[in-house]
Amino acid sequence: MKRIKLCKITALLAAVCALLTLFAGCGQQQTGKIDVGIIQLIENGAFNDMREGFIQQMKDKGYGEDKVNFNYKNAQGDATNLNAICQEMVDNGMDLVVTIATPASQAMVNLESNIPVFFISVSNPVGARIINDMEKPDKNATGTSNAVPVNEIFDLADRLTPGCKTYGFLYCTSEINAVTTVENSKEYLKSIGLSYEEAVVTNSSEVQQAAQSLIGKVDALFIPNDSVIQSAMNLVAEVAREAKIPAYCSSSTTVESGGFATVAISDREIGAITADMAIEYLGGKAIAEIPSVVVPANDVVINQTTAEAIGATIPEETAASATIVKD
Repeated sequence: MKRIKLCKITALLAAVCALLTLFAGCGQQQTGKIDVGIIQLIENGAFNDMREGFIQQMKDKGYGEDKVNFNYKNAQGDATNLNAICQEMVDNGMDLVVTIATPASQAMVNLESNIPVFFISVSNPVGARIINDMEKPDKNATGTSNAVPVNEIFDLADRLTPGCKTYGFLYCTSEINAVTTVENSKEYLKSIGLSYEEAVVTNSSEVQQAAQSLIGKVDALFIPNDSVIQSAMNLVAEVAREAKIPAYCSSSTTVESGGFATVAISDREIGAITADMAIEYLGGKAIAEIPSVVVPANDVVINQTTAEAIGATIPEETAASATIVKD
């Protein structure tokens, strides 16, 4: 008799557990949110603006925090941390992952997970082997490219500080985006009869000394889209101002940090464009049907404080259409 009662109790408990599991599942379906991972290699103003531009556009298009969990992680410039963060995103089953700039995008795509990746501001997605085709993205990834308009930047330099014959390139050799931009710059300078010197670094602690090594050899500096250099841009700006030479940049945030001038994209805008692509995916569109896009650069940004420090005069016609910042 006791055995029969025990069996009945066991069966009842099993039924209750099954019902609780069912109700829990129903509740999760009703209240479940989309999990969006966001990964940065390093903290800097440009990347922060890209992230905020993405999140704000998602919210503006109806994907606010009532529907989406935004899981932001920053590797603080450490490649080991970056790889661990990417693996964590996979282990936690994100619905999609947003990667800012080339290193984070490469690290996430290289895991070959089934989680779609939306990259922001990768200057050369194909060259970085993040995707193989811009029009029909593969590797479960798509996003935005910020190919730096080196021709326009050096043409701007000729208007703002005419007479510069030799440019100094300062960049990190491990950042494919920076290497690509520098190579394109070298080709353009050669085509117009100008020369260059270069100083390379492996980490941010080497940036100030590398910048100083160029002084006396060059008439101007050029900073590509390089997160390592950007993280120490205040030091580069200090070196350039003391030497009274311009530091031309590839991002508006770098100019705001003390560089002299650039022709650049809006960092918030490129984040917002990537958000629109993610929303297309959430609406049912396949990744391969969402082409990667090159966002054009058309904003001239000039730092007035730096202009005064190096003794440069901004032509009225250029100033009239430019964004003038101070630091």
